[in-house]
Amino acid sequence: MKVVVYRGARTLEIESRVAEAPAPAKEWGGRGVNVNAIAPGYIATDNTEPLRADSQRNQAILCRIPAGRWRRADDLAGATVFLASPMSDYVNGIVLPVDGGRLGR
Repeated sequence: MKVVVYRGARTLEIESRVAEAPAPAKEWGGRGVNVNAIAPGYIATDNTEPLRADSQRNQAILCRIPAGRWRRADDLAGATVFLASPMSDYVNGIVLPVDGGRLGR
């Protein structure tokens, strides 16, 4: 069984999930359950439209994203497929950043 956890883009929340991911992985790993998460970064949605429409705030956010753009919905597809596939059977307890490089800065 595989568990893919999708979390919000707030940095503090992501950092707490990064710290929490190994605990359930250790607990459930021996039972055949892999626990991994995706840290999605800033997402272009209807909810973030006001931020993106405000040129100063949008630029301040884009300066923190090495890829230089907001994440699109399809940017998560590859990471999700990988974590849900047999190719990740030996991957357990990680948080995979799909954030344009923001957490790696």
